[in-house]
Amino acid sequence: MSQDVTLGIIGAVTQADLAPIRQSGRLGDYAVIYRIERIHQGGGYGDQDKHPLSWAVAVYIDGQLCRLFNARGAGREWNSLDNLSSWLCEQGFWYWWTRNDIEPLGTATTDAEDEQYAAEQAALASTSQNMNRLEINTHEGLPTPAEKTLD
Repeated sequence: MSQDVTLGIIGAVTQADLAPIRQSGRLGDYAVIYRIERIHQGGGYGDQDKHPLSWAVAVYIDGQLCRLFNARGAGREWNSLDNLSSWLCEQGFWYWWTRNDIEPLGTATTDAEDEQYAAEQAALASTSQNMNRLEINTHEGLPTPAEKTLD
């Protein structure tokens, strides 16, 4: 089931329409940020294998919850809550609700955690390669069992 249906989103609004709607007094005071399965494909953060989920935004207009779309009619998606919060502040929102109904509690990772994990794995691989070299080097120059003689 779509997160939009679950949340009761019944309308759509483009980001270009936010300022005029705010000026007319029809825009609600806060936004709703919610987790969705990524729709847009592409490289970088749009890579669905690396980042299968993203964040979407809904706002209240005349008391009705509306999903935010871009000018081309595609739903806006963010991978980073930091970038999204900055964008919301630029749009005049000073507080918002955040929902994550998709991921089980405590399983989400940040980009920093992903980078740290990759660095740890690289360090382990490097250590493993160095250990193999050490084992090879420690046997150099030692007599082989056939060369050993008993006195």
